[in-house]
Amino acid sequence: MDLTTLTYIVVGFTFALYIGIAIWARAGTTGEYYVAGKGVNPVANGMATAADWMSAASFISMAGLIAFMGYDASVYLLGWTGGYVLLAMLLAPYLRKFGKFTVPEFIGDRFYSKTARVIAVVCLIVASLTYVIGQMKGIGVAFSRFLETDYTTGLFIGMAIVFFYAVLGGMKGITYTQIAQYVVLIFAYTVPAIFISLQLTGNPLPQLGLGSTLEAGGGGYLLQTLDRILVDLGFTQYTTMEEGNGFNMMMLTMSLMIGTAGLPHVIVRFFTVPRVRDARKSAGWALVFIAILYTTAPAVGAMSYFNLINTVKPGEVGAEASNLLYEERPDWFKNWEQTGLLAWEDKNGDGRIQYYNDGNEQFAQTATEQYGWQGNELTVDRDIMVMANPEIANLPNWVIALVVAGGLAAALSTAAGLLMAISSAVSHDLIKGIFNPGISEKGELLSARLAMAGAVLFAGYLGLNPPGFAAQVVALAFGLAASSLFPVLMLGIFNKRMNSAGAMTGMLVGLTSTLVYIFTYKGWLFIPGTNMLPNTAEYWFLGIQPESFGALGALLNVTAAYLVSKVTAPPPEHIQHLVEDVRVPRSAKEAPAH
Repeated sequence: MDLTTLTYIVVGFTFALYIGIAIWARAGTTGEYYVAGKGVNPVANGMATAADWMSAASFISMAGLIAFMGYDASVYLLGWTGGYVLLAMLLAPYLRKFGKFTVPEFIGDRFYSKTARVIAVVCLIVASLTYVIGQMKGIGVAFSRFLETDYTTGLFIGMAIVFFYAVLGGMKGITYTQIAQYVVLIFAYTVPAIFISLQLTGNPLPQLGLGSTLEAGGGGYLLQTLDRILVDLGFTQYTTMEEGNGFNMMMLTMSLMIGTAGLPHVIVRFFTVPRVRDARKSAGWALVFIAILYTTAPAVGAMSYFNLINTVKPGEVGAEASNLLYEERPDWFKNWEQTGLLAWEDKNGDGRIQYYNDGNEQFAQTATEQYGWQGNELTVDRDIMVMANPEIANLPNWVIALVVAGGLAAALSTAAGLLMAISSAVSHDLIKGIFNPGISEKGELLSARLAMAGAVLFAGYLGLNPPGFAAQVVALAFGLAASSLFPVLMLGIFNKRMNSAGAMTGMLVGLTSTLVYIFTYKGWLFIPGTNMLPNTAEYWFLGIQPESFGALGALLNVTAAYLVSKVTAPPPEHIQHLVEDVRVPRSAKEAPAH
């Protein structure tokens, strides 16, 4: 069976499964729509949380970043997993004990202010919409290659699928759909990794294969061989950190960690379990399920890059025969060229593919003088590495089709969670909480579904012009969550003296400073040419890239909140008692949630 037909069958089956689950688990009440009736088993919730969390950035883009950045990309592994520890220990159980439907509702009640609730809604929407752009990019990448559509058409198909099962089922439908999506995506990620690890090293475990010797080519260690090849091509060693990048890496790690703990669509997952202790259990199970993919990603990144380089550049640098003739390029190369995500430009007119680091001036000069090379000729979108990896390794068509289904499952599951958070914020926090408190349950459900429809359309519009690789776009969202929501949640739980004036000031300072910084280097709404300064290290403040600024934004948030709270009236007495009640167990036997 040809690849296209097989892919349609596999992807069609998974889509039918998601829609069927949504129909079976459709929400009939606001409690089911917002928090799945608070009746989800912690193991199931951990699996759903993992799927919600492991987005297109994790499935499609992270291994691509690891492939091209090497050691420097370990920041994403550390930041995204470390954030779950913060979430499990510092936020999830306390927020579940508070017992509200949404993050803005907690902020509004804790800080006794409708204005604070509205500001929290704005922060949530800004962070969530930025995050969902990365998912739309992943959907477009998967569809554009394997279902033979253009990027835009693929994006619209993905939007329609998410719209159907998210609008119909709400959180209840999304939860059980995400469990199915986790199973699909984890098989899709690990099966080709096992194949390729066996192919290259003879070891069936990719985690061990990464540190094993190669079956061919002299039998050297995989990472040592990759280091040598990259140095020969003018790049930094794969296993070493780029010089002078330490501080920025630390800031990005912090931003990703606290951003993880502050993401509304992840936090709300812990509102769906029956009891407070189940929130901790859910976080633990989520880490277990996430670890399966995250420990596999470094192997996928290294092996896919090794295969790519050996396809276009199998011999020694400088030998004419070592550079692949463009006319002899393999089929997978031709297929990905059609998507526009892989491109070749014959700069020196020799008909061969030169791939090297022309940013290394000394190496580039030598390459020009000795071999007549006029610059790197191969452009590879990093987001294709996981999707193209099975084709590069000549794996069976069913494996390739499985990877497509997995990539779509990862993107759709997170997109649904994000859109659910946006929908809940609009319907429950704005319409019911602020503008129309007397709205009926039926009216609130309708408004939630209309809000979901609007969020899907707007997210699709932004997804048509993504500002970078999926993981980079997601990192911006983490920075926004880190600088706006995480500090106010932490202060709301652990500082009973923090008042509404301090919380509102902190959120506004954190969000505004981070948005301005992103605008300065990325442009307004990511429109090309609207940035005020070039997005390069020499122009960054203290060498902090836009994706890393969330950590500094969080510090500004906390500082502003603390200073304002010190010069304004303390919270009412009953609020201070409420904070203590949420944080301190009442007795050895767990008290019921509020």
